[in-house]
Amino acid sequence: MTTLFYIFLFLFLGICALLSFVILIQESKSMGLGASFGGDAGDSLFGTSTAMVLKKFTAYLAGIFMIVCLMLSFWSSSISRAHKAPIPQVEIEEAKQ
Repeated sequence: MTTLFYIFLFLFLGICALLSFVILIQESKSMGLGASFGGDAGDSLFGTSTAMVLKKFTAYLAGIFMIVCLMLSFWSSSISRAHKAPIPQVEIEEAKQ
């Protein structure tokens, strides 16, 4: 079960990197980092509708990101609850008078 958790954790990190990259290559109003990957919209891989394809892909990645984030959050809290050491019982002696 812990191995599957780490697989999901690495999947989450990959989604984070991919989502960051997709957001950065999108065309902004000032032609930011998106211009460095080809300034002309007609020469792009998806044609003139590149902006719409990237927006949809970003939306899907963001949805997957949120779902995996929630899964890892609940999963890590259940793992931490399962690994808590039990509190040792201490016997209290009565004082003799």
